Amino acid sequence: QVQLVESGGGLVQAGGSLRLSCAASGRTRRSVAMGWFRQAPGKEREFVAVIDWSGGIRNYADSVKGRFTISRDNAKNTVYLQMNSLKPEDTAVYYCAASSSSSSYYSKDYEYWGQGTQVTVSS
Repeated sequence: QVQLVESGGGLVQAGGSLRLSCAASGRTRRSVAMGWFRQAPGKEREFVAVIDWSGGIRNYADSVKGRFTISRDNAKNTVYLQMNSLKPEDTAVYYCAASSSSSSYYSKDYEYWGQGTQVTVSS
């Protein structure tokens, strides 16, 4: 089992920045890739970013490319999502997820999920 705890969410004005953290514990060596997803009210959960174990593969949703950066510190078992130039449409609950199989864009490929952290961007 892998436990994930997100932190760093909050309220920020448009154009501002936030850094989300996801601390992993448990059998973390089984996690091949770590991803961030988000879900806005009334919408389906969507892919945001993913990073593989080595950090060599990083992929982003088109909506966040150039503004968000995913990184990880394996010594601390922590994954980060640096979010810059935030927009009101980035408002959502952000979830961290772990996959033991692939650096996937699809939520179904992730076995472990955190509880989520709220990000609200005001205009």
